[in-house]
Amino acid sequence: MNRIKVMVVDDSAVVRQVISQLLEESPGIEVVAAAADPLIAMEKLKQQWPDVIVLDVEMPRMDGITFLRKLMHERPTPVVICSTLTEKGARTTLDALAAGAVAIVTKPKLGLKDFLLESKGELVNTVRAAAGARVRQLAHRPATEPVPVAPKLTADAMLSKGGTVAMSRTTERVVAIGTSTGGTQALEEVLTALPRVCPGMVIVQHMPEKFTAAFAARLDGLCQISVREASHNDRVVPGQALIAPGGKHMLLKRSGAQYFVEVLDGPLVNRHRPSVDVLFRSLAKSAGANALGIIMTGMGDDGAAGLLEMRQAGARTVAQDERSCVVFGMPKEAIRRGAVERTVPLSEVPREILAQLS
Repeated sequence: MNRIKVMVVDDSAVVRQVISQLLEESPGIEVVAAAADPLIAMEKLKQQWPDVIVLDVEMPRMDGITFLRKLMHERPTPVVICSTLTEKGARTTLDALAAGAVAIVTKPKLGLKDFLLESKGELVNTVRAAAGARVRQLAHRPATEPVPVAPKLTADAMLSKGGTVAMSRTTERVVAIGTSTGGTQALEEVLTALPRVCPGMVIVQHMPEKFTAAFAARLDGLCQISVREASHNDRVVPGQALIAPGGKHMLLKRSGAQYFVEVLDGPLVNRHRPSVDVLFRSLAKSAGANALGIIMTGMGDDGAAGLLEMRQAGARTVAQDERSCVVFGMPKEAIRRGAVERTVPLSEVPREILAQLS
């Protein structure tokens, strides 16, 4: 089995050492080079081209975004952004995602020891997913054996099964979208294609805290619809998309014929917070046949169980097709479980959303 070859580009020698150590300790991964800035990285690329590049965004001589754009123009390569958890860093990192990076991994919150203990699984799994990502028709690479990780909680941790019964079909419709790796670019393509008159939307994009507000603000500046990070008790209204805050779960609730969201603390569900499964199950309970569930590009299986519950509750369900996904993990698992009514390319997702108006 071929090992995944990784290059680490970061101006901190300590960060380079820690990331390299974490990756080298993982089966099937080899760090072939480390560089303090993009100019050094470009020289090393002449000797050996990696399968994945782990890239900082704020560096001397050449910033990570300029380097990323150069890569994507000359030789598209999966890039994982390793960024600090700051508001300023969030805006810069989102520019990198828009330029073609496939995922974000945050740098240590409390120090390198915490990073070693808390983030190894996330970093390794993200690099594995990136190695199989489609970056402008990059060839798909075979998956390698997974690293041991903690047991996954299900949406039972936030919502019990049964209970509230959704209303029969009404004129008040709601759309829920769940996505992960590659989802920032996919959401931009979908939401910018929508007119102002469209159903209210609730969205989970797997993303660290502090990044979702900047992401929503960026989309809001690009879209005809309103896009913002959700707050507790926000109403779901036509022409608006609410994005779950990083580090919080988002649930749909009903009050009479109106929908609103709850933004809550809680445990990781399917190793994520926010979790797509939590959002989708809440729609099955509160919206039923008045909902459309859409699962898009991402690694893992978060959202598959919740989408099945939505379909069983009478909702329409759609998955992004394999060809247009960066990582065909979440949609594939939802299809396997029988949760998906229709599979469409990314370009047709806006049409499916607008069909909710009829």
